[in-house]
Amino acid sequence: MGARKGFAVWFTGLPGSGKSTLARLTAGKLRRFGVKTVILPSDMLRKYLTPKPSYSEEERKLVYHVLAVTAKLLTEYGINVLIDATGNRRAYREEARKLIEKFAEVYVKCPLYICMEREAKRKITRGAPKGIYERGLKGVSPTVPGLGSPYEEPLKPELILETDKLKPREASNLVAKFIVERFRLRKA
Repeated sequence: MGARKGFAVWFTGLPGSGKSTLARLTAGKLRRFGVKTVILPSDMLRKYLTPKPSYSEEERKLVYHVLAVTAKLLTEYGINVLIDATGNRRAYREEARKLIEKFAEVYVKCPLYICMEREAKRKITRGAPKGIYERGLKGVSPTVPGLGSPYEEPLKPELILETDKLKPREASNLVAKFIVERFRLRKA
């Protein structure tokens, strides 16, 4: 394996909190700083692992385990990873923390009602399922985090971003600055 290991930063929060937007904007800011990253979205991984997802606990456990192991393998080869995943159980994120040497958790915090409004208005989903809160409220999808399934907030995330109070660019500036400082990165 390579001498310099990469880092992994897990963006966690309710669906619609802004995880994908922040991961994408942060990757762009880091790229301009000379730091290459790969975004690892759970929604895309889930489509490969379970073409007809049920979002059961067993399925989620598998998806988040594969996500954590994939991130670990990438970081072992010096690839920096931004994990874009709700990870509704702390145990999923803690597994990644135990596996990955250079790891940080960013809590993308946003009130449920705002997440629901954003998700309903979302035009581009980038692989995320559309209309999940609406289906959850109707009982069609009983396992939506924040509605039918719990979302366990991080106990000690390295960074908390309240995306109902911050603009996406402001929040991504904070994440990029945090990553540069946390992992002692130098401009390439």
